[in-house]
Amino acid sequence: MNYLDVRDLHVAYRTAGGEVPAVRGVSFGIAPGTTLGVAGESGCGKSTVALALLRLLPASARVSGQVLLDGEDVLGMRWGRLRAVRWAGASIVFQGAMHSLNAVHRVGDQIAEPVLVHGQATPAQARRRVGELLEQVGLPAWRARSYPHELSGGQRQRAMIAMALACRPRLIIADEPTTALDVMIQAQILRLIDDLVAGSGISMLMISHDLSVLADTCDRLAVMYAGRIVEEGPAGAVFADARHPYGAALSAAFPRVGDPASRRAPRGLPGDPPDPADLPSGCAFRPRCPAVQDRCAEVDPALWPAGPDRGAACVRVLSAEEARALGVPPPEGSDGGGVPAAPAATEDPGGTPDPGGTPEPGGTPESGGDRAPEPEETR
Repeated sequence: MNYLDVRDLHVAYRTAGGEVPAVRGVSFGIAPGTTLGVAGESGCGKSTVALALLRLLPASARVSGQVLLDGEDVLGMRWGRLRAVRWAGASIVFQGAMHSLNAVHRVGDQIAEPVLVHGQATPAQARRRVGELLEQVGLPAWRARSYPHELSGGQRQRAMIAMALACRPRLIIADEPTTALDVMIQAQILRLIDDLVAGSGISMLMISHDLSVLADTCDRLAVMYAGRIVEEGPAGAVFADARHPYGAALSAAFPRVGDPASRRAPRGLPGDPPDPADLPSGCAFRPRCPAVQDRCAEVDPALWPAGPDRGAACVRVLSAEEARALGVPPPEGSDGGGVPAAPAATEDPGGTPDPGGTPEPGGTPESGGDRAPEPEETR
């Protein structure tokens, strides 16, 4: 049984120009002791999902759906029950540790606050608990007397993780936990998170724009675009062999050690995400998709099966029989099956095209035909 079940979550923000949808029918589950990563570009709705899980969104947000935490719907909780669940049942590591700590209070007092508010310890016991938590995340206990400005970025992030662990929650929501940290500190924070999940059986929802980080850290991976999950499955499989063109584009944007193609410029994806207040008809990714078909303007895809324990919101993952059963028009001259093609390659700064075809006048390689021979490695 999943500890967290999110079912058909919708979030819209009320503005002077009307409601703007930010999250459109998101569903997922997290089993005890497992980690789910959520990836996507800025503005796709990742952080809105994270805040909605504990009802931390502003009053202008209209939320519907279900957020079941150990079988209890968070969205229907009374205020007193919700206050008891926050930090004790589920806690959050907010995006941007640089600004999440109160500058005028000592770090130890801030870590102890949720323990005292929930009545889990006396002040003396809370002080001892703070020291244990700091040592658990790799900081000396005396750092409890420090102010946030006396800590480095990595130390502040560790302090935020200690605060999230203070009431021994069963779920931690980590929103961009490595933002603004250098590569070495990022690796240390990710190892710490791995150790905490493995050692304590905590469930975790980790949010990041960096697909490679999530693939290394998480058990499962969900890719969001324009407020929806467009692909979900085992993390390694989604990163290595994405079934949705957007997932493939995100994966191709990160160079891989030992991959000859990564010696040249990573592939890019042309265009910009759509305006959430003016989404295109059919598939929201259609204007940017390198494998777009005529039927994509007619069909708003759901998360359809795309392999063992995987799903993708793309008509190209459907066989002809599945498409007919769902009422999805098949493409002309095709049986309707197949996996989406990888996104088109872009030129590197030196003007050498990536393997993937001869560039057209607009700079995008042709989607069909023979592949051009790979250029020699530039030294």
